[in-house]
Amino acid sequence: MYYRLVRWIIALLAKILVRVEIVGQENVPLEGGCIIAPNHLSWFDSPLLLIAVPRHITVLAANKYRRHLLFGPLLASMGAIWIRRGEVDRKALQQALEVLRAGGCLGMAPEGTRSKTGALQRGKTGAVYLASRSGAKIVPVAITGTEKIAAALKRFRRGQARIEIGKPMEWSLSERLRGPQLEEYTELLMRRLAAMLPPEYRGVYADTVASQE
Repeated sequence: MYYRLVRWIIALLAKILVRVEIVGQENVPLEGGCIIAPNHLSWFDSPLLLIAVPRHITVLAANKYRRHLLFGPLLASMGAIWIRRGEVDRKALQQALEVLRAGGCLGMAPEGTRSKTGALQRGKTGAVYLASRSGAKIVPVAITGTEKIAAALKRFRRGQARIEIGKPMEWSLSERLRGPQLEEYTELLMRRLAAMLPPEYRGVYADTVASQE
């Protein structure tokens, strides 16, 4: 009930502060383990995903935000799994696997951290690793505009953002991928995510996607 209350409050605030276009909600599997895999531009990504995705999301969040006055309580309300970045946090990975194996929905940015340029960074293998060990589906999500919301609000203007939820990745990862295989499938995920984004957001995957268009 607390999650639904927070979701309702965020939806109300979003109507006042941000014009949000949400596309593809029907692509989110309503049952079974799934990983919501967005690009990461801003602090606003997580709360807007909360209202865009029609499931209870458990997010992987950097441990440094645990004591943040605003985002700490917000992420905690989403049942956040706190992860120590820059190292293999086995406790957090095990918690994430438990969520997925129980049929839950996990939110994690495959880039591993927020982009400082607004464009895609090289993807990390975490999402594919978890999918290959849980059987969960990976759902790519393209976010644009959230990196400009704070500046708009400072000028007393509404921000604008777009969230496009893509279809789950076509492959089913039923085996424990390792090494080069993890890298290969992560590359496929990131190319798919880049293809969903406008050219200026594609970053290190811009040339790869452009050559396929």
